[in-house]
Amino acid sequence: MTPTSADGRFAGPLSAQIGMFADADTLADALRLHLVDPAESLDIPHDAEAWSEGGVADRATLLHLLDLANAEAATPWPQPLASLAARVHDDGDRDRWEQRAFERQRRLSRAVVAALATDDDHPLEAVLDGVMLLCEQSSWCWPAHDDVRDQTGHVLADVERPFLDLGAGEVVGQLAALDHVLGQRLERRYPGTRARIRLEAKRKIIDPFVSRRDWHWIGLDGDVHNWNPWIHGNVLLAALRLLDDPRDAALRVHVVDLVIEGLDRYLVSLPDDGAIDEGYAYWWNGACRAIEAVDALDHALGRRLRIAQISALRETVAFPHRMHLGAEWYLNLADGQARPSADQPWHALHRAARAVGDSDALAHAAAHRTPDSPAASEHEGLPRLLRGITDRAWVDALPQASPLPAEVWLPSTEVLVARETAGDSRGVCLAVKGGHNGEHHNHNDVGSFVVASDGVPVIVDAGRPTYTLQTFGPERYSIWTMQSGWHNTPVLAGSEQRAGSDAAARDVHRTSSPDASRLSLDVLAAYPDTEFTSWHRTAALDRSTATIVVEDHWTTGDDAGAPDGTSVRMLIAGEVELGEGTALITPLDGASPLRVGWTPAAPATVVVRELDDPLLTDVWGPRIRRLDLDVAGRDGLTVVIEQARTTEGRVR
Repeated sequence: MTPTSADGRFAGPLSAQIGMFADADTLADALRLHLVDPAESLDIPHDAEAWSEGGVADRATLLHLLDLANAEAATPWPQPLASLAARVHDDGDRDRWEQRAFERQRRLSRAVVAALATDDDHPLEAVLDGVMLLCEQSSWCWPAHDDVRDQTGHVLADVERPFLDLGAGEVVGQLAALDHVLGQRLERRYPGTRARIRLEAKRKIIDPFVSRRDWHWIGLDGDVHNWNPWIHGNVLLAALRLLDDPRDAALRVHVVDLVIEGLDRYLVSLPDDGAIDEGYAYWWNGACRAIEAVDALDHALGRRLRIAQISALRETVAFPHRMHLGAEWYLNLADGQARPSADQPWHALHRAARAVGDSDALAHAAAHRTPDSPAASEHEGLPRLLRGITDRAWVDALPQASPLPAEVWLPSTEVLVARETAGDSRGVCLAVKGGHNGEHHNHNDVGSFVVASDGVPVIVDAGRPTYTLQTFGPERYSIWTMQSGWHNTPVLAGSEQRAGSDAAARDVHRTSSPDASRLSLDVLAAYPDTEFTSWHRTAALDRSTATIVVEDHWTTGDDAGAPDGTSVRMLIAGEVELGEGTALITPLDGASPLRVGWTPAAPATVVVRELDDPLLTDVWGPRIRRLDLDVAGRDGLTVVIEQARTTEGRVR
């Protein structure tokens, strides 16, 4: 049932809290009464004292970025050329244009911090150049997202019809933050700069946001994903800071009102357990963006909201440490990487954990804080960068140990993670998922499992290669990393899993005790019609024996056993040595070897997949292997996984 307010608008936890303000009849009235002045509307210090030596801003970050900005001052700015934008519609390559655009924005962020770190006006030249390069860009939309080809047949952006996507949001968020901290200095040195920023922000962002309400990322059809809070959060920054002309006061209220309604759609869709079906990698630009947007709104309303009372937001703060396997490794469902960049806005998690009182999440964030090192990075985007380096609780945080819970169960996505000992990555860890094949950034992986040794994935999910136009088009499942045949799932009579939300796990049951964690499910509905009548999988961690057992049992219409072309597969990172009914795996990163054994006897084949995409090779190295167990003629298979030990009990 769609929640609505008395006036028919979509209502969620944000509008409900704001509606409780006693001195306002409507949400718009509350905004008119309580939104702070635009000059103070962003929770980022903008007085010179904050950025001077001894001020609140982290000096290590300031000096680091000042050095980088000085070193690149005489070099040409990166240019995302029109020919590279058009290339998206030629060979599908979106990365070359995007990387130049990203690096240009990172350079501008470095220039902003350099200008803040010194009283010298010279760095303002670089800021001006970066601002004007953005303002003169025809579109802020990433070419792979623009609908111009579908609408007009053209391959370059339509300047009369700006498309509001993630890229456009990131630019306007950067300009709003930049204007907040440097606007007055820029205007004194280069009069007219602020007017140009506001002109382009209104033309490329505010006007299309208000006039066109069919943006797919709003979630009017109920399909709400990470674009929603990411874009709404940046539009919010723009409205709060850049709509500062008194003639725009009503427009400012209207835009913030629409942002609240949009964010409410995301918050209502976020499950109570805080799980993200797009996986850990997308938490940072999904749920984390929602937390940051709500916090920005809270500041602009004079700190009247109660974020901890929004249960889904409170729970999702725990999602990063719940998906943590050990060290740099995470459970990577959907389009994530198992070893993502450690260059994440950990300060945002630290701040969120403080807001909701989650000590485990706070510890996990603090585990990534190195004293006296830069507290944030320009790779995070300028608003995050500025907040990170002025958050003294984060800057002064001392490192802690990540919590590494013994068991995590997320019923909304049917994901179980279980390790031998809480707080310790040593030993084996099992992750298994049910779910369905219509998830956001979906891979066909119902029933897949991951096994880590000493926190390092050994039986793995490959993740995804570099995005191209194909990645989110009709040919998505021609990419091998998206196919169930390259996940730890069975192949049924030559058939792999199909996509769609009805391709789902059935009869999902999780059982838990101090000694064991187990998930059982039937995966048959994820496959096209075959002669099978069931395929039941149970994956369990037995802590008393330090073993993982994956049992598959199936039935066919004639009870003749599995037909030809049926196999149980495991994707492996590391070296594989086959024996009789066993495989010895030497993992990456020096983790303890794993021994995989199976009964009854089944022919085993190792398939080697050479890797050439940097997003894959950076994680797994030059190749990945797949262990195929041929189970034709059988009605079940039991796989036992444990750390390899000598007769003396030592791991080998």
